[in-house]
Amino acid sequence: MGRRHKGDNAGCEVDMTPMIDVVFQLIIFFIVTMKMEQDINEDIKLADAVHGPIIEELIPSTIVIEVSRHGRISIHNAQLTRAKFKNIMISRRNRMGVFPVLIRGDHRARHEDIRAVMDICTEVGIWRINFAATQEDKTKGND
Repeated sequence: MGRRHKGDNAGCEVDMTPMIDVVFQLIIFFIVTMKMEQDINEDIKLADAVHGPIIEELIPSTIVIEVSRHGRISIHNAQLTRAKFKNIMISRRNRMGVFPVLIRGDHRARHEDIRAVMDICTEVGIWRINFAATQEDKTKGND
């Protein structure tokens, strides 16, 4: 073994690899756990319900399903066919059991399209279905 000199910093090195690993793990954790509230489609104009109850906060297990005026079904802004939507609902039902559903249907959507979403939920065994509406009056503005 050689002698160490007083100015030698070989014994003072710190391995930064574990710290970098922890930082990346924290970044991944925060990205995964961010709320998905930003995924609401702004193009959907909700129906009026002046006398309905106001929901301040959803139950965390609630899945929000959107139906556009053209009948497109989406979850978190991902458009789905009816078959794909049914598969997602079956998969989630198998993993979580019964969970609540909130349907955000455009007020110009056909009843047939909203009913298709309700029928799929019922067929899968989901019966806790709510509808989102607004207290604003849409008839005074443009469609």
